Amino acid sequence: MSWLSGALAALLLAAPALAQDRPALSVYTYSSFTGKYGPGARVKAAFEAQCGCTLHWVASDDAGSLLARLKLEGETSKADLVLGLDMNLAAEAKAAGLFQPHGQDASKLTLPVAWTDDTLLPFDWGHLAFVYDSTKLAAPPQSLKQLVDDATGPKLVLQDPRTSAPGLGFLLWMRSVYGDGADAAWTKLKPRIVTFTKGWSEAYGLFLKDEADMVLSYATSPAYHRGVEQKTQYKAAPFAEGHYLHVELAGMTRTTKQPELARRFLAFMLSDAFQSLIPEGNWMMPAKLPAGGLPASFAEVIKPEKTLLVAPETVRSQRRGLIDAWLAATTR
Repeated sequence: MSWLSGALAALLLAAPALAQDRPALSVYTYSSFTGKYGPGARVKAAFEAQCGCTLHWVASDDAGSLLARLKLEGETSKADLVLGLDMNLAAEAKAAGLFQPHGQDASKLTLPVAWTDDTLLPFDWGHLAFVYDSTKLAAPPQSLKQLVDDATGPKLVLQDPRTSAPGLGFLLWMRSVYGDGADAAWTKLKPRIVTFTKGWSEAYGLFLKDEADMVLSYATSPAYHRGVEQKTQYKAAPFAEGHYLHVELAGMTRTTKQPELARRFLAFMLSDAFQSLIPEGNWMMPAKLPAGGLPASFAEVIKPEKTLLVAPETVRSQRRGLIDAWLAATTR
């Protein structure tokens, strides 16, 4: 039996070595993507099944934290890819010189806007919207201006634009609709704002606890309640002026030691295997509609007639001034 014991010992010793020989891909993303209810675990399993590699998720709180971490690490960053930046940070991320061209064909993306950026690549998107419980709010506002102007209108919970991607998106939504009158609109809206939360999760939690009549979220949020909870009372209010667009992006770092593997992941990211996990995994719209279409839970997601979007370069140049004006208008 000595030869059998020796062979078994050799196999046991070889197993860790074989595992270590697999190339590794380090992907920075946000915590909810890799969390219990996010698609991260399924994405990892699907990619590893075809790449002969190991995918390591490295999670931060949100898009802003991702960019801040990458800028802090600079040339020493171990990230091969970053997945979870948003459109409003795109110009800042590119200006920092942290990324290289993605090399993917973006011509068949199914976003509501054309995509021409050769550096950052979308993986999902959604329109911002105000979500309400139709059993408690029978007549929701039908426009942003109605929401702002009605002094007896619904109480709202919003996110802080300094710390939250949807919060910044709403700041830009207000500016898109009101222009130079946005500060006055904020002052008018202020008495009905319950609070500004640091992030989306806290805001949505307060709404579900009946702390507010409406919450700033996404047009796709009611799909979660329908698909997971079989609840149909949660709706997104369609606004006449249109809805602001939120696009989530991925990019390959300039310092990656695995450029071919990183490009392979980006190609995988646009495949049906990845995109089919987005609707009922990240509860957003897929950047490239999979062959099977959208799940039944998305059947009643509102389809805004107009998409609002401020160019990333404009956001970068005006962001500080817009936030300072928002602070002045909401703290008077």
